[in-house]
This record gives sequence, C-alpha cells and structure tokens, in this order.
Amino acid sequence: MSELERYYRVLELEPGATLEEVNQAYKDLVFVWHPDRLPKDNLRLQQKAQDKLKAINEAREKLRSFNGKQQTIYPSSPYHPPKSSANTYPPPKQSSDLSGKDFSKANLSNKDLSGRNLSYANLSGANLSDTFMHKVILRGADLSEANLFRANLLLADLREANLRSANLIGADLSGADLRGADLTGARIRSGDRLLVKLIGANLSGAIMPDGLVHR
Repeated sequence: MSELERYYRVLELEPGATLEEVNQAYKDLVFVWHPDRLPKDNLRLQQKAQDKLKAINEAREKLRSFNGKQQTIYPSSPYHPPKSSANTYPPPKQSSDLSGKDFSKANLSNKDLSGRNLSYANLSGANLSDTFMHKVILRGADLSEANLFRANLLLADLREANLRSANLIGADLSGADLRGADLTGARIRSGDRLLVKLIGANLSGAIMPDGLVHR
C-alpha cells in the first residue's frame, strides 16, 4: 500500500476520493473521536482519541496538499467560487488572520474555518450552515442573524460575541467559551426540546435567548 493510499484509508475512503469527500470524512471522524465526547476518566480512550485525531489531521493535510497540485483549492470545496456575486466572498486561506474583517451576509456554508482568528469580525446575516469551526476564535464577533445550522463550533472562543437572533439549531457548541455572549432571541429550541449541544460550554454571564443572564 502506497503512502497516499494509506492516508485515504485513515479517513475510511477509497483511493481517488474527491476533496469534498475528504473534508466530509474528516469532519465526521473528528466528531466521532473528539476527546470531549469520551469519558474523561478513561485514559486509554482519551489517548486513543488523541492518536486518532493526529492521524486524521495528517491524512487530511496530505490529501489536501496532493489535490492542491492538481487544482486551486478552497477550504472544504473542490470547486471555484463564482467569479462575481453579491455578498459572495472567497474563502479565507489557512494562515489568514481575519480579525475585524467584514463577512456580513457572506455564504460560507460548508467551509473549514477551524482554528481561524475571526475575532471582532462582522458575520451578521452570514450563512455558516454546516461550517466546520473547531477552535475558531470569534471573540467579540458580530454573528447577529447568522445561520449556524449544524455548524461545528467545538471549543470555539465566543466570548462577548453577538449572537442575537442567530439560528443555532443543530449546532455543536460543546466546550465552547460563551462568557458574556449575547444570545438574545437566538434559535436553540423546537418547542421544549433543546437542539443545540452545549456539553462543557462556559455560559457564565451570557445573555440567554429569553433575555436572562446565565449565572
């Protein structure tokens, strides 16, 4: 088995899978093996999860690099964005510092923004559905009326973020830091059923959807 084939196998894919398939497999496996989802007192499982994540990250980066030699790569998509379209922005590069940038009403659905610095960025009304934002920095960012449907925000920094009237249905905010965030009017429930994952999230001082401050 070649080294390239091995990377596909790590992501449980057949050789020749598309970049879109690589990114989706990566998201799925990170979700399954994230240490926060496993018992903290099970050291064997915690170590296994760390090893798995290391291998998964290496495989994705190698395959993205391989595909990058054949086409222009945009995060989480093998396609080129439209040449011109209102409120459409080219996805940021891996090393970009996007703090304070204006992405209001941008279509960033399904993009990989993990680890990016978007502190104090304007993402009001942006489409961030199914976007992968593991450990993203969104401190003080404006996410008012943004669509975060099924967004992956594991361990995200959302301190003092404006999430007023945002759609958080299906979002995973496990381990996220939401201290001082404003979630007034945000959609997190369907009837009495909570549809946002907040396992281990820090909500100290956050304004909840009903306007009450979390203590």
